[in-house]
Amino acid sequence: MGYIEDLRKLVGHRPVILPGAVAIILDEKGRILLQQRTHPKGAWGIPGGLMELGESTEEVAKREVYEETGLIMDHLQLLNVYSGPQYFSVAANGDEYYSVSICYYTNEFSGEIRMDSSESMELQFFYPEDMPDNIVKTHRIMLNDFLSLAK
Repeated sequence: MGYIEDLRKLVGHRPVILPGAVAIILDEKGRILLQQRTHPKGAWGIPGGLMELGESTEEVAKREVYEETGLIMDHLQLLNVYSGPQYFSVAANGDEYYSVSICYYTNEFSGEIRMDSSESMELQFFYPEDMPDNIVKTHRIMLNDFLSLAK
């Protein structure tokens, strides 16, 4: 059982702050890797996840990306930290939380894409102008910030 599950046993559905990290990964063609998630089902997002006890945010991004994609990232650059009332959510089971998401980007990675079917339905690189419509709302904000920076 992980940290979040242990925490939920103590606090129930009350609001908690959940820190995590995601990584925008670009291939040599300038395409961005997106993950079609199992939760929320079918929505596309940036690979990443929640922090475990004792991890740095860079370690979170690297671990989560490796678990979800099989890719090993190098030379992460900080894009931004996303937090505030607009990042409040209620999970399907009633758990309330405020997410604090640290977003990195890189074009340096190695390995072969290997999908974890418990978390992903598909992994695919997209050109910025051809990204799917159903992207997680908060991830769309991050991608827009990244694309503005890249101009």
